[in-house]
Amino acid sequence: MSWHLDKIDLKLIEMLSEDGRMRRSELAAAVGLSIPSVSERLEKLQARGIIKGFTTLVDVKKLGYDIIAFIRVTMDSSKHYPTLIQNVHKEDEITECYSVTGEGSHLIKAVVSDTSALEKLLARIQSWTGVTGTQTSIVLSEIKKSHCINSQKVLESLEHSKNNSI
Repeated sequence: MSWHLDKIDLKLIEMLSEDGRMRRSELAAAVGLSIPSVSERLEKLQARGIIKGFTTLVDVKKLGYDIIAFIRVTMDSSKHYPTLIQNVHKEDEITECYSVTGEGSHLIKAVVSDTSALEKLLARIQSWTGVTGTQTSIVLSEIKKSHCINSQKVLESLEHSKNNSI
């Protein structure tokens, strides 16, 4: 028996992306289902990896980390990617890393206490095997940061994909 996302699943995901601590009773009331039905749906969404977990959003500046930087990394060869990935996982100040298109091969997000800590992190990154250059941008202000999804847009996208696969 195949399983697919429906409007209720998407609404649950949308609501939890806005408030991950929302009670199951609130979710159930909002989507018109019983608490056990909502719990079962959430368990399925987690089992399928659609919901990866629940997290706390932290204001890092209030913890003394005043600098958020994006670092574009250029490498001489893709054969060094596994080493880069290992190194990224060893650096606590690196909070995100993406393989990207365009200039460079990877985009790193780092959170550091000050420019001295950033300089030291950059020196370590630049010493990694295969790294030929970095380009750093420091965040001046955060305009928009969201982990929320629009369930209606996802539903439209799923319908579009379904119609194009016929």
